[in-house]
Amino acid sequence: MTIPASPGPVRALLVEGVHPIAADLLAACGIAVDQVDRALDPDELVRRLDGVQVLGLRSGTHVTADVLAQAPDLQVVGAFCIGTNQIDLPAATARGVAVFNAPFSNTRSVVELAVAEIIALNRRLSVHNDAMHAGIWRKSAKGSHELRGRRLGIVGYGKIGSQLSVLAEALGMRVSFFDTADRLALGNARRCATLDELLGDSDVVTLHVDGRPGNSGLFGEEQFARMLPGALFLNLSRGFVVDHCALRRNIDSGHLAGAAVDVFPDEPAAAGDPFGSGLRGLPNVILTPHIGGSTEEAQQDIGEFVAAKLVGYLQHGATGLSVNLPEVQPPRAAATTRLALLHRNQAGTLACVNDLLADGDVEVEQQVFATSGSVGYVVTDVRGPLSPAVVQRLRGLPETIRVHVLSA
Repeated sequence: MTIPASPGPVRALLVEGVHPIAADLLAACGIAVDQVDRALDPDELVRRLDGVQVLGLRSGTHVTADVLAQAPDLQVVGAFCIGTNQIDLPAATARGVAVFNAPFSNTRSVVELAVAEIIALNRRLSVHNDAMHAGIWRKSAKGSHELRGRRLGIVGYGKIGSQLSVLAEALGMRVSFFDTADRLALGNARRCATLDELLGDSDVVTLHVDGRPGNSGLFGEEQFARMLPGALFLNLSRGFVVDHCALRRNIDSGHLAGAAVDVFPDEPAAAGDPFGSGLRGLPNVILTPHIGGSTEEAQQDIGEFVAAKLVGYLQHGATGLSVNLPEVQPPRAAATTRLALLHRNQAGTLACVNDLLADGDVEVEQQVFATSGSVGYVVTDVRGPLSPAVVQRLRGLPETIRVHVLSA
């Protein structure tokens, strides 16, 4: 286990109602776990991170550079979700804080919600449901459509977009997609050269882009105007991607026949908090409280996956699928002590590390080294005694960001 910077056991803080299986798995490894069922603002987060090595969160708690600067004990952050835009990754890397997420675990849940909403919007189920609850029997086929033969345009063809493509095609839809990265088209899906091409040829447009800052304001008045009259719009990606005022205008004008939105620019911190949006009260508009990945199956899978990554990092220095550190996950040599050293990526650093180990008469059993961008990561298993003086000399290297000593 990683030696904490402050005395006592390794401590973890899990916020935003992370699935309890994560706490169970961490506690089983001897980690003291504190849980909070809501998002934390930066000031409270800093207070609660005092003496904490492990932070687990979802999308509502923001780990800024200022928060990281005031949390010197923090070693690793687990995002129990897909996105990591709520974490300042460059600042985390500069301070030697590893970050992990769950890139696969809730994909199916998000896709199934998208399929359900596409069907519901095409059949105007929310409109019929509201009328029935108001005591009005309004049987009509007007504005209702089968999915078979309808054209689905997917913006963002990553893990979620591509899986949605397969299911939509199985339902008889004709699928096209647009992505700024090269993506393999699955089934009969057709790649569009431009976003405008997709918008002008889709009965349903759904967004599945990531949370990078460049996607802010991606979809506004100009994009809505290019959509076909009577088309449907879905956003299950990020709230700041869409201009909600422009979306409302296009619903009010009748240019769009409906929409489904699961993410919002400003979201309440906890369940039960008031929610405000200019999209409330519109017909054939489905609003959901960021529940794309909120199924019991997905949350359990996420809890297990991310907790395993956190434990793997703490116990073995493993960085497989880390979003900000070089990927190193060597098997552990028996009866050894492991040194995990994160450093600035400068020529000659590895040679300096090995010279220091040789000068300290340290017997190296195995060593794995990788670099990524501005940082390098070297994991070394050593036999025999490892003096505190050698560790201090490694920490004193000008290139060193952080050194962990991991006992067997």
